[in-house]
Amino acid sequence: MHSLVLVVAAAVAASPSLDERRKQLSDLLAEQWEYTMRTSPAFASVIGDKRYNDRLPDESEAFVLADIEKSKEFLARFKAVDTSGFPEHEALNQTLMVRRLTEDMAGVKFKDWEMPVTQFGGLHIDAPQLVPLLSFETVKDYDDYLSRLRQLPLAFAQITERMKHGMRDGLMPPRILLEKVAQQSAKLAGAKPEESPFFEPAKKMPAGFPAADKTRLREAMLAAIREGVAPAYQQFTMFVQEEYAPHGRSEPSVWALPDGAARYAYDVEQSTTTRMTPEEIHQLGLREVAKDRAAMLSIARKMGFADLQSFDAAVARNPDLHPKSREQMLEAYRGYVDAMWAKLPQYFGRLPKANVVVMPVESYREKEASGAQYQMGTADGKRPGHILVNTSDFARRSTLDEETTAYHEGVPGHHLQISIAQETPALPPFRQHAFYIAYVEGWALYSEQFGVDAGFFQDPYMMYGHLQDDLLRAIRLVVDTGFHFKKWSRQQVVDYFHHNSGIDEPTVQSETDRYMAWPAQALGYKVGQLALLSLREKARRELGARFDIRAFHDQVLTAGALPLDVLAQRVDAWIAGTKAAPGTGALK
Repeated sequence: MHSLVLVVAAAVAASPSLDERRKQLSDLLAEQWEYTMRTSPAFASVIGDKRYNDRLPDESEAFVLADIEKSKEFLARFKAVDTSGFPEHEALNQTLMVRRLTEDMAGVKFKDWEMPVTQFGGLHIDAPQLVPLLSFETVKDYDDYLSRLRQLPLAFAQITERMKHGMRDGLMPPRILLEKVAQQSAKLAGAKPEESPFFEPAKKMPAGFPAADKTRLREAMLAAIREGVAPAYQQFTMFVQEEYAPHGRSEPSVWALPDGAARYAYDVEQSTTTRMTPEEIHQLGLREVAKDRAAMLSIARKMGFADLQSFDAAVARNPDLHPKSREQMLEAYRGYVDAMWAKLPQYFGRLPKANVVVMPVESYREKEASGAQYQMGTADGKRPGHILVNTSDFARRSTLDEETTAYHEGVPGHHLQISIAQETPALPPFRQHAFYIAYVEGWALYSEQFGVDAGFFQDPYMMYGHLQDDLLRAIRLVVDTGFHFKKWSRQQVVDYFHHNSGIDEPTVQSETDRYMAWPAQALGYKVGQLALLSLREKARRELGARFDIRAFHDQVLTAGALPLDVLAQRVDAWIAGTKAAPGTGALK
């Protein structure tokens, strides 16, 4: 008996204490984040960490494979942490990290790294898009940037090698998209060095720089573009045009790829953070399309039109409902953002410190870009968030969606959500910068509906545009699953758009190409929005007079982006805690 007591005592003594285990997790999170910053130097720069500003990511397949092994190692170490007795938010850190790494490992078998470019993403457009997001305050910043320019040829060579492996393994994007990639690359390859987006930093050097440094940096930048960047783009363009695009797949859908059905099922789960099947999502989309169309028809009839087709035709013919210039589009967005800012304190307890500015989409990618998008700022406030508006072909665009998109991309949409997460020091960095499509895009789409709740969309045309944009997200549920689950052709998707909406032609075409490039990505918007609206209604119903919209929004936003099931658990706990708290509260 005495020896048994000694063994038990020794085991207890050897077991880490609660404080030791909490430190173990904290240190491991810090180690994993440092690894992420070191191996993702462009991302580090974007969020304001300048330690690796002179580096580009290693794009080689050797690194991809080594990174997979490192992730397996991290996963095992995170799983080994005993979180019993941890504060809830710390235990959640481990749960979320284990979940993320486990899901990453589940996707390894699909070898997506062998299809690294589309018209929406890839080195050829990611590299110039990085430039305006970089910090250029010191001479060192410019020298670091020169180092990156000189590394671009190697990065293109590594990407090209991965693409060749994809050709070998039958992992090819659709040919129609690759032809657009070639066009994008050719435009950048043919730009004069002085007009290249890579030369932009030379045009706005700080006035305090010594004249000798300004001259040296400008000349070095031009030389790097002329002797390295431009030839790399030219070589990449030729490869895509002559070798790669001709082997692009003819079918638009991922079912044509190896393990296509399993690949799409994985993509759906990643996008929605739910267990919904493609068929369930397809049927949900059909119901949501019908609901939005009914609401739009009500507006059309109030304005004297018998049906949506005649109303849409009248909108298309009305010159007052089309932008007159690129600048007019930008000014409209700025006006809507400013008006919403003024109302936010009534509905949100926590507001971001960071500002947001409206800018045009870069000219080299505007033909393929979506109508608008958001680029996050830095937590230190040195770079504001950017709402990038696609002002190309403005005369064929409609003004009806400008208000709702401003709320989606700006406030209270992406800018509010992402900035608050960045500015919450209690969250570890991986949660400050977490990205779950259903949460992030679901929140942005929820924000469009919030515009209605807050009393905006007073113009019936703008309200119609809001519903039309909501309809677009509902259509996405139908056509994305149509493409990749029901094996629709590209023309079937275009036809569905035309039969069920008056969405303008540039948007129809770019949206259709988008679903081909990003299978399941577009599903997260509507699934996430509906989940958030359901949680809000549940809280309102169960709390009654104690429901506070500001407190609800703070619960949703201050934990960073979360999978929908985890978010639901968080809101449920808040509801239970509010019920148990003393006092009656007030309806707000």
